[in-house]
Amino acid sequence: MSTRESFNPESYELDKSFRLTRFTELKGTGCKVPQDVLQKLLESLQENHFQEDEQFLGAVMPRLGIGMDTCVIPLRHGGLSLVQTTDYIYPIVDDPYMMGFKDAAEEAGTSVTGGQTVLNPWIVLGGVATTVCQPNEFIMPDNAVPGDVLVLTKPLGTQVAVAVHQWLDIPEKWNKIKLVVTQEDVELAYQEAMMNMARLNRTAAGLMHTFNAHAATDITGFGILGHAQNLAKQQRNEVSFVIHNLPVLAKMAAVSKACGNMFGLMHGTCPETSGGLLICLPREQAARFCAEIKSPKYGEGHQAWIIGIVEKGNRTARIIDKPRIIEVAVATQNVNPTPGATS
Repeated sequence: MSTRESFNPESYELDKSFRLTRFTELKGTGCKVPQDVLQKLLESLQENHFQEDEQFLGAVMPRLGIGMDTCVIPLRHGGLSLVQTTDYIYPIVDDPYMMGFKDAAEEAGTSVTGGQTVLNPWIVLGGVATTVCQPNEFIMPDNAVPGDVLVLTKPLGTQVAVAVHQWLDIPEKWNKIKLVVTQEDVELAYQEAMMNMARLNRTAAGLMHTFNAHAATDITGFGILGHAQNLAKQQRNEVSFVIHNLPVLAKMAAVSKACGNMFGLMHGTCPETSGGLLICLPREQAARFCAEIKSPKYGEGHQAWIIGIVEKGNRTARIIDKPRIIEVAVATQNVNPTPGATS
């Protein structure tokens, strides 16, 4: 993935004050219906998630329940399954490009087709991803066992980074945090957040097969704790997830604390946009996974962190009272200061 120049509105004959995020009142996946409300609305769709596997036209009906990021639907032919996910968000960054659907689809080995065009007072970005798979081409996210460890493939804090980047233009908000973070810190965190959001989870997903992953989900609008809880509820075995470590973009934990934890970052409820995968791996494979994903054979190579454990339990997830915060350093790069930013 090539590095793009920082977005400059004037290069596109726009006013220097142009901000894409001003075209919507909500940002990113922060627009999601609260998790508890959504679960209540959907619970009638699956009355008994832990019923025995059913047969559908001769194929085993997967037991994937509500609250997960995808659906798996068995088809009538050759044991194939339709795997599908849909998502949409409001703009979270000011660069209208952000790789674009076309470039991202090509990187993923597919293409963008069809679409719907409607009038909307707010800009909405999204779509549906669909594939048809053989049974050995996907991993059902329900086989975690006690002794597994939890691995995360992207750092947390994207929502904080993009929010405080917008605060550079709002003196009353910037003044609340300028004692714990510099403008350069914010610019770097913002650039790193954009790069992470633009990076596909394709490499991590492929390595799940190599290292015998037992379950996984992506971390998006419900935060790491919300999605960990959803994943725990899907497990066939009576297990629980315990998170000990939180990898966070550099300085964003301090910013969150200075704001009275209004973001929910330390509690695991801060929304992420295009977050990483939370993967349940056998203990003996986890370190090898984290080492392999850094390999230059996968492009630039990226980090992954062991953040917790799977233990015997009642299908719940929690973060310990005082988790270890792993400050994820961002690479120093030439960034153009935000036009009109307050110093």
